[in-house]
Amino acid sequence: MIGFSSHQNYYIYTEITDMRKGYNGLSGMVRNKLEADPTNGDVYVFFNRNRQLMKMLVWDHDGFAIYSKRLEKGTFECITGRTSSPKYTIQYNHLIMLLSGISLLGMKQRPRYALVKTS
Repeated sequence: MIGFSSHQNYYIYTEITDMRKGYNGLSGMVRNKLEADPTNGDVYVFFNRNRQLMKMLVWDHDGFAIYSKRLEKGTFECITGRTSSPKYTIQYNHLIMLLSGISLLGMKQRPRYALVKTS
């Protein structure tokens, strides 16, 4: 079983995605459109045109895993107007809220400590 955590990086593909795409199609989009390595352990999130379907692609040590969700009612919030880049970085807790139907517009994050990683 795979569990997502705040230790991973999460990226939303801000353009419309054809949800017929599978492992090869989504990993190709990560490589070509997002200019990233799909095998780096980061989680890539894709939405369809009407924002009722979502897929997440992640590399799991020895192969890709795709997680998907289809809403029976309502839509996922559109955050594509916030950036002109095809890749939008999102925090784990914000992704969970987005997938749960909580609006991120106007949301205010209270200050928290962040450990600075040094090389």
